[in-house]
Amino acid sequence: MVAKKPAPGKPDVKECRTCKGTGEVARPVRVGRKRRVVGEQNGLCLGCMGSGEASTD
Repeated sequence: MVAKKPAPGKPDVKECRTCKGTGEVARPVRVGRKRRVVGEQNGLCLGCMGSGEASTD
């Protein structure tokens, strides 16, 4: 009988605090000469570069 290998577990990776692990954050959309904010769109998280994992500082 062959011994079973243990199932590989998830690596211990912390999620990014800025985007909470999603890799995206809301960015304001500005228009006009007075640069009024008219809405938001999703943008790439610059803290983790879209991976959702915290960088090792």
